[in-house]
Amino acid sequence: MKSTFIIGIIILANILWVWAIIDIARSKFKIRNKNIIWYLIVLFFPIFGSILYFYLREKLIIKKHKKLQQNQINRC
Repeated sequence: MKSTFIIGIIILANILWVWAIIDIARSKFKIRNKNIIWYLIVLFFPIFGSILYFYLREKLIIKKHKKLQQNQINRC
């Protein structure tokens, strides 16, 4: 039971780590070259760096605006 819990935590930590790396690659940061710094933080401190990245993510990236569909534009 104890080893299953530890294996589960390790798997979840790895998923969070991979998810953070993919998200850093896909995101457009407000300050150029910030993604390199975040790559290094997440690579050297996998769990703490991933949690910190997702906590600060909203302040770091440029928000993408959703494009309005033609139906929504015609209604206005």
